[in-house]
Amino acid sequence: MASNATFRTEGDTLLLAGVIDRAAVVALWPQLARGLGPVRQLDLQAVERIDSAGLALLSELAARLRAQAGGNVSGAPAGLDELCAAYRLSPSLDFNASSAGS
Repeated sequence: MASNATFRTEGDTLLLAGVIDRAAVVALWPQLARGLGPVRQLDLQAVERIDSAGLALLSELAARLRAQAGGNVSGAPAGLDELCAAYRLSPSLDFNASSAGS
């Protein structure tokens, strides 16, 4: 199934849109892996929903942003809260080590 997911940058913000699922990850990752440039924020406002593959992509993107002294994540698409809870990720999509083993 083809993906409707897209991304673009505006200033220091990476904006994602559509459904971020396995098909989207396969389509988007090669472009995103080449480098994000001076991006410091991740905007998920236009993301309709995500699955676990999408969460993995978003977590990796957020980690790369944090490495560049950024990492602000805005927006909460369908499925994000449940997946973050299941994988013990914080709202910034970082591993929440304080809840590990609880």
